[in-house]
Amino acid sequence: MSITIGAVTFDHADYDADNDVLYLHVDPPQQADGEETPEGHVIRYAPATSRIVGLTLLGPRRILDRDGHLTATVPETVETSAEALAPALAAA
Repeated sequence: MSITIGAVTFDHADYDADNDVLYLHVDPPQQADGEETPEGHVIRYAPATSRIVGLTLLGPRRILDRDGHLTATVPETVETSAEALAPALAAA
């Protein structure tokens, strides 16, 4: 399954429904440096680079139910829809 947010396509998704956390990865999960986004999510970069390798979305189902969209800074600020995240959120 592929999830595209902004210019980044994540090809691995793991959703923790109990805690409402969506883990998105480019390739299998790997060592990465994390940085909190302005929205409170965590973007992960390959060490010593600006290449995005992961994104952890905190509360995506709650946010989508409340707002109808989710905003994330990756590194530019983008919105994604419930439809775009549905495959990953349904996989739980």
